[in-house]
Amino acid sequence: MSHTANRLLRLIALLQARPHWSGGELAERMQVDRRSVRRDIQRLRELGYPVRASSGVGGGYRMGAGGPLLPLLLEEEEATAIALALRAAASSMAGMEDTARSVLTKLDPLVPSRRRQQAGEIHAATATLAQKPSVDGQLLGKLAVACRQAAPLAFDYLSHGGEATHRRVDAQHLVNYGRCWYLLAWDHGRGDWRTLRVDRISALQSLPGQGMRRALSVPPEVAVHQAVSQAPFVMKAEVHLAGTLEQLAPQVPPWCGVLQEGGPAHCILHVGADTPAMLASQILSLGIRPLHVATTPPALRAEMVACLGGLAAVMADAGSSRPV
Repeated sequence: MSHTANRLLRLIALLQARPHWSGGELAERMQVDRRSVRRDIQRLRELGYPVRASSGVGGGYRMGAGGPLLPLLLEEEEATAIALALRAAASSMAGMEDTARSVLTKLDPLVPSRRRQQAGEIHAATATLAQKPSVDGQLLGKLAVACRQAAPLAFDYLSHGGEATHRRVDAQHLVNYGRCWYLLAWDHGRGDWRTLRVDRISALQSLPGQGMRRALSVPPEVAVHQAVSQAPFVMKAEVHLAGTLEQLAPQVPPWCGVLQEGGPAHCILHVGADTPAMLASQILSLGIRPLHVATTPPALRAEMVACLGGLAAVMADAGSSRPV
């Protein structure tokens, strides 16, 4: 009886995982013959589960609607993923800690005890170093709905440099990049795309009327990456590196800048930072000797060299000193 019950639970889990299974696929996954699959399907129907069957080419089984509440059967990896995802959400969105704990509590009756214990232990045993800025979960939810509808919005916005502006936009995409959430929107006042940090948005209002769905020339995540890596910074550098895009891409972390082909055998890395020292450190962190570095403004290059010279002098003094 225990073996049959385990097999039925496994069959329910498979029918939940995909909208359609052939008899042969189910038999292979459950390591039984097709006759056993048919018997188990009939047992589920007798228990009230609306398993639909179709014959012929492409025929098979699917779970229909309107049956009793199905148990939520999670593999170990799935239980781990839920717990870690809830932990990550709680760390990046203000007020989400209690919500994350509440979700795990509501899942308890639907998850087998061993999986439930594992997910709870992971959630209890992990912690996240607080990352600022955190995003208001309700604000993020409202923006997600607006993006799905390409809805027109109005809000106050604080720029990277501290300038307060009022924006009217058509919401298009939400993108998570590193520690921050970004709203990718069409800005009516500027007649162009803008990438806006969600934690700098306030006084959000929905506007009447319909927004317009607009097409990007690149995927949303690429557009945000390009904007975040360069646009906010006054100090910028073009770093020319020897090698093809395929060779260099694995060596350049996404946070460092935007890498583009510059020719048959070299690439250009576009880098931005707030200070000359930070810009120099980003280039040094690559561990790749540049062919050429061009800066904006041009005088920035001398400031970067001065920063490196000062560091070299300090390192030389430290190396020559001896304890008394």
